[in-house]
Order: sequence, then structure tokens, then C-alpha cells
Amino acid sequence: MTTLSHRSKVAAVLATVSLAAAGLAGCSSDSAGKASSGEDGKTEAALEYVHRLPDGEGMVKVQEIVDRWNKDHPDMTVKATKFDGKAADLFQKLEKDVATDTAPCLAQLGYSEVPEAFVKGMVEDVTKQAEKYKDNFSGAYGQMAAGGKLVGLPQDTGPLVYFYDKAEFDALGLSVPTTLDELKETAKKAAEQGKYILNFEPDEAAHWLSAQAAAVGDPWFTTENDKWKINTQNKGSEVVANFWQELIDAKAVTTINRWDDAYTKALTDKKVIGNIGAAWEAGFMLDPVVPEDAEGTWRVALLPDFGEGVKTGPDGGSGVAVMKGCKHIDEAMEFNNWFNTQTAELATQGLVVAAKGEVTTPEKIKRQFGGQDVFTELAKANQGLNPDFQYIPGFSAVGQKMVDTAANVIDSKGKIADIFAAAQEESMKTLKNLKLPVVE
Repeated sequence: MTTLSHRSKVAAVLATVSLAAAGLAGCSSDSAGKASSGEDGKTEAALEYVHRLPDGEGMVKVQEIVDRWNKDHPDMTVKATKFDGKAADLFQKLEKDVATDTAPCLAQLGYSEVPEAFVKGMVEDVTKQAEKYKDNFSGAYGQMAAGGKLVGLPQDTGPLVYFYDKAEFDALGLSVPTTLDELKETAKKAAEQGKYILNFEPDEAAHWLSAQAAAVGDPWFTTENDKWKINTQNKGSEVVANFWQELIDAKAVTTINRWDDAYTKALTDKKVIGNIGAAWEAGFMLDPVVPEDAEGTWRVALLPDFGEGVKTGPDGGSGVAVMKGCKHIDEAMEFNNWFNTQTAELATQGLVVAAKGEVTTPEKIKRQFGGQDVFTELAKANQGLNPDFQYIPGFSAVGQKMVDTAANVIDSKGKIADIFAAAQEESMKTLKNLKLPVVE
């Protein structure tokens, strides 16, 4: 028997389950990617690309980028559709669209969603086409793989970084923390003066906390003898749990949901003057804080050392997948590669692009961060991204359980460690529900 590599073992497991449990691998749609043949027999393709990019003020709009493509490719036009809902809502919509043969050819998927989309037969195997473009992308290329099969190309990454208001730090006589111990001590000093350099975010518990655990070094999900091995209560999780529990008990951090208006108010009121966040937040987090004609006082720094060197973990990041039923896979992948290598334009959307090449910090972001070359710092964070941290199929269910448990913790109904225990239990349950083999 041929020895299987680590990735190939995962491939064998997932591919088998995909065929047996989902029963969708052989499905084929004839509705995605409308096509007609001209008199000369040349195919005219019209592809739809569904995305969730912000398209905010001062950004190069997705439609503007796509229009350039369409101008040069009249036989292969692309329609860009912006989805304004949450990522989870888009995933559910795409699942229904695939089932009804109405899915777009291309759609944005978070890296944590890729394994689930693969197992559910929602995406095409585009390994052959992707290999042509592999050299254009960073290590995030592998994030678009599931079961050893590529399902699209990466677009951006989301290493955790530390954001802070330098002017407020200077006023309080604080230095930027470089270790967890310094972070704790600085948080307590700031709290004594009525300011907070950290906010614990219950609604971001899933990717935010798992990424912090990844920064310590240990992966949560591995394989052993062709079975998934779950270890969400490892050393990294323990370090992270103890860190936040100590600060919450000391009332040295705020506990505001990241996506509530109260969080933005805490920033504008200068109550929260620092926080751990995903790199992609640099693109918009200061929009309501720094007036358009003003220069901001915030800065970006690498995530403090969590104990395994200056590493960071993945909080988000996404790619563009080819959805099941796309009739023009070669053309879809050609556009996919082209679009995701328009680095300068995509950077204006606040993305830490996955494509190789230098990226200049957009003027708007540079002004908001007081002239700092923000993207150079984000690129350093990208280089420290833990490459071994992957997700399981169905992580969305695990993530929701973590968020629910985190909300209970803030309501004094449990401890931070309960969030990681919930992740362990829900991961086992989710994989079994998907009929995937698990190490007991």
C-alpha cells in the first residue's frame, strides 16, 4: 500500500465521506455560467462572482476592477454581485443555490468554510487549473484546499495584530506590550486610569480565540490513522484562557461585542485605546473615529509574543471558490487568478492580499494611522502566521457554540476555559454528524 502523506490521508477521508455521505460529488449543474456559441463556434461565457468585500468610501470598487476585465475579455464577461449579509448567511444561500442549480460560478468563501463546502459537494475540484497559478500566491494557497483538492484561489489573509492609540498610550506613560505578561500589566495600569487597552469580544470568540491559541503554536485539528483528532483544550488554549480570565476578573478589560455600536462608541470616546484584531480591520476600523481631513494617532504592531516566539494566528481570510455546476471552470479560474492578483486595488478594500508582490499602504489608511506604513507591518504579521492551523468541516457550528458560551461567560455563568471545552465537545459532535471518523 502506498504510504499516504499527512494531507493525502485527510484527502482520502474527506473524499470518501463526500461521496458516500453527501452524495453530491457527481452532481452537475447546467445553470451556472450562462453560455452561448457564436457563429464562429467561439464560446461566449458570462460568469457571476459573488463577494462580500466592503466596497466602502475611498476604495476601488469591485465593479470598477471587474469592468477592466470585461473590457479586455468581451467573450468572457463577469458580473460582480455584492452580498451584504454575514458570511454565514452567504454560505447558507450558496448551499441552497447549489441544490437548486442556481449557484454562481465564483463565490467568496472563508478559509474555515472551505472544508465544509467540500464535504457538502458545494464546490468544484479545480486542482488542475489552480496549479497553473500557484506561484502567484503566498502560503495561503493551501487554505483553499480540502481533502487534498483545490477548490479555488486565495484572496486575503487575516493574521491577528495589535492596534493601539499611540497618543493615548503616551499620555498615560504606557509602552506597547511585546509579551503576554507586559500586555496584562499594561492593561491593569490603563484600567486604573479609566482606559482599556484590550476588549474581550464574545461575538468574535470562534476565530479570534482560536487564532490566539494558534499563536501559542498548537493546532486544534490534526489527523491520526485516517481519523480526525480534536484537541481544542491544548496548551495554547490554556494560556489564552488564563490570560483573559485574569484580566476579566481584575476588571482590566472591557467585554463589548466587536460588531455592536457600543464598540465603535468606546473607540470614539477613547475608552478603548487598544485591542487585538484581525489585520483586515485596518481597512475600516478607524472610519468612524478619524475625521476625513484629520491624521489619526492609532498604530499597528505585531501581536505580543504569546509564548512561542512572535507568531500569530489566522482570524478570517478568504478566497474565491468555483462553485459546483460552473460550466466554464477554465475561464472562471483565469478570472479568479487575474482578479486576486490586482493587489493595489484590492489593498484599498483593506485586504491583506494573498497574492505575492509588494503592496503600498493606501493613502486613506496611511492617513488614519498617522503616516505609518501599515501594510509593511501587516506583511510582517503574515510571515509569522502559524501555517499548521486548519479547520474541520462544520467549523461554523463549532464557532457558534463558542460564541454562545462566551456570551454566558460575560454574563458570569462560566469561565473562559468553558469556551474551549465547548469547542472540543461540539467538534466531536459535528464530525460524527458528518459521519467522519474521529479519534475518541
